[in-house]
Amino acid sequence: MHIRVDDRVKVLVGDDKGVEARVVKVDRTKGKLIVEGVNRVYKHMRRSQRNPQGGRLSKEMPIQLSNVALVCPKCGKATRTGARFLADGSKERFCKKCNAGIGTIAPAHVQHVAK
Repeated sequence: MHIRVDDRVKVLVGDDKGVEARVVKVDRTKGKLIVEGVNRVYKHMRRSQRNPQGGRLSKEMPIQLSNVALVCPKCGKATRTGARFLADGSKERFCKKCNAGIGTIAPAHVQHVAK
């Protein structure tokens, strides 16, 4: 999974199609993520001591990982990502459109150092 918290993503399908927003939370086991301001629903709350007003609470619900695309910080386009090893042996994400590095995935490892 090449999408992390604080990445910018573009929603590809659904009611919020075309919206670009920031990732708030990623659930790797379920393959879902919560995106800021996307897939909002109303939860009806009963009055209680914790919530004396009651009423409708608007909250974001998770969406499927396959329904979003990562937005490259360099070219600004929704793109697929790849992984590659750098000369120092560290692993990084990169944009498939502009070939720019997006961030490191793993630290340097002895086996992957270029000779």
